[in-house]
This record gives sequence, C-alpha cells and structure tokens, in this order.
Amino acid sequence: MFIAMNQFQVNPDRAAEFEAVWRTRESHLQGFAGFRGFALLRGDDPGDYISHSTWASREAFLAWTQSDAFRQAHGGGMPEGIILGHPRARFYDAVIEEPAGGPRAGA
Repeated sequence: MFIAMNQFQVNPDRAAEFEAVWRTRESHLQGFAGFRGFALLRGDDPGDYISHSTWASREAFLAWTQSDAFRQAHGGGMPEGIILGHPRARFYDAVIEEPAGGPRAGA
C-alpha cells in the first residue's frame, strides 16, 4: 500500500468553505486502477487539514498523477485566501498492514 498526503493550513475563519469545496468537487478517483480510498482529515488545531489517499502501489499513484483524470480533478482550484501558504506533500510506503479482522501483511 502507498499513501499520499497533502497538509493544508487553512484560514480558520474559512474552514467551512474549504470543506464545502472538497465535498462538492469531482474527484475523478473512483475506478482509477490502484485507487483504494480517500479521506479529508481535520486536525485538532484550527485550520489544520490533510488530504489522504491510499493506493495499491507507488506506481499506481504515479500513474494517477500523469493522467487526464488527475488534471481534471486539480483544474478547479481553491478560492483565494482560504489556504495559507502552499500544501505540504508527504508520501509513504506501507511497511506493515493490519486490516481489521484479518492477518497482518508485510515485513
């Protein structure tokens, strides 16, 4: 499993607007080969958010970033002044996976 995350610092006064943009967006992720799931996470600190997508592999994620679906998903943008600074991208390969109700996988 591969995880791609972007950390956003959002203007706390516009957090509801930030969430609304994500809720109403066309993600273009469903049906893309290797896509496992997506979550938008809100942290305990005001304005702290992370977009979190899981993939079957790093290669599947990289294929997504080179696709027309990716360009369509990222074409709209966010209204000015909602995000403070640039998102911080973070990428992780799973070392151990332990699904609920199943055996642990990985080394």
